[in-house]
Amino acid sequence: MAMDLSGKTKKMLFRICQDPQQNSSTKRGTFRTKMNIGKAYSAFNNSNGTDLAIGFTSSTVAVLLFGTNFVPVKKFDTGDGMFFQWILCASIWIVSLVVNLIQNCPRFWPLAMVGGFMWATGNVTVVPIIKTIGLALGLLIWASFNLLTGWASSRFGWFGIDPEEVSRPILNYIGAGLSLLSAVIFLFIKTEVQSSSASLESTPLLRERSINVSEDTSDDSWVKRLSPAKKRLIGCSLAVVAGILYGSSFIPVLYIKDHGRRNETMYTGASQFDLDYVFAHFSGIFLTSTIYFLIYCAVRKNKPNVYPQAILPGFVSGVLWAIANCCWFIANHYLSAVVSFPIITAL
Repeated sequence: MAMDLSGKTKKMLFRICQDPQQNSSTKRGTFRTKMNIGKAYSAFNNSNGTDLAIGFTSSTVAVLLFGTNFVPVKKFDTGDGMFFQWILCASIWIVSLVVNLIQNCPRFWPLAMVGGFMWATGNVTVVPIIKTIGLALGLLIWASFNLLTGWASSRFGWFGIDPEEVSRPILNYIGAGLSLLSAVIFLFIKTEVQSSSASLESTPLLRERSINVSEDTSDDSWVKRLSPAKKRLIGCSLAVVAGILYGSSFIPVLYIKDHGRRNETMYTGASQFDLDYVFAHFSGIFLTSTIYFLIYCAVRKNKPNVYPQAILPGFVSGVLWAIANCCWFIANHYLSAVVSFPIITAL
């Protein structure tokens, strides 16, 4: 048996010696294959690293600008906020027009305007929220529900969009759970909202003249007629609604992108780059805010509260917000919405 194995070994060695060129060619082929796999793996890692860098950089810029976009208007009186929000949304639309030209005017999808409608609708609730429960509590509540709505819709595929997977789902769920817990806790925080005449924050350092504002009419007169319990109920409810609307504003864009990867749908072939939908999304914001402002003018019998000194600061504020939201679109593309939402809304 030992002799037989030795014979087989000798035959194998003899064949290798007989055809050294073929053996060398096989080794070279194997080596090339390994090299190609290594290069592909390295390229994938480099590409993935670049995507992460762009995504986190965009998220950082978005957080910084969202946190400072109202600084230009801090010292100016904006009254009931309706005129200010219209100026803000007008400047937002102008930024989107520039972005659209830079992107070589991609196809306009009207469905993306629905997201703008949701955001603008949530935006008009901000002033009543501040007057009933204050900015601090209102911001905490709507930011929490913004985060939860955006995260859950992306993670579980609500409203017809594809569910997104994460590499570490347990950590993702823990973060979302903590956000939900904080949102519930915020609802039980007690605050006292000062009247506009007594609040230092709401009084501009330089008193601005306004047009069509009567001195004996208070913007928050309807709030004063409410009991503390009703103020809290209305303020918290509006903050929850605003947060849900903010968190849902990206869903139409995600829906178009997801259905653009499928055959035989009206969105087949739609762009997969989120920035291509900025113009349609921001157009929805401006159109909705214009409609709300016209309704406001009609209710006030064509005598809206107009604050001319707030126009330029409001325009700058809108530009900062628009750039921040564009960065959010970029972060959604490179990180996915299920990752970008907790980062940007929680910071």
